[in-house]
Amino acid sequence: MSGVVALLADPGVPTCHEAGARPEVLCHLNAAVAGLEDASPDLCRLGAAFAVIASMVPWSKRPHVGPDAERFAAGHANAIIMGPRGAEVRDDIVLGVSLMAPHIRYPDHSHPPDELYLVLSEGEWRQGDGTWMRPGIGGTVRNPPGAVHAMRAGARPLLAVWALRPAFAG
Repeated sequence: MSGVVALLADPGVPTCHEAGARPEVLCHLNAAVAGLEDASPDLCRLGAAFAVIASMVPWSKRPHVGPDAERFAAGHANAIIMGPRGAEVRDDIVLGVSLMAPHIRYPDHSHPPDELYLVLSEGEWRQGDGTWMRPGIGGTVRNPPGAVHAMRAGARPLLAVWALRPAFAG
């Protein structure tokens, strides 16, 4: 985590993005942030700060095929705060947020960069064929490079901040 903090000490280049279509899953953001009321003051401030900028950051959806593809498309979105296509352009780190509606499962996937999540709501994570784990609000999840992983929301929306270093970053 200290490596992420060190990278963020140097600001990137702010950019303007045209307002895109508002993902339908954003209707769950307030409920996800409300779950932070009993968390630490720092986590509560982080959730509130993201709620303020949520309409100003570019959102995207992960493509998925399969029997639940339509439900998954409507029930998730990722916001890029910092990164090559983020609200702050930089090429050394990607800092984003994932929001998922209740009972949505993010499909198994893998990628070359190491990835770190800061969990802001209840949810479950799994690596490979392992068991699902619940890191809890304020918990962290690390996915090593190339590890197959997934996450899923339970009865409440899932909100998590994540960071990874792009493959082309030193």
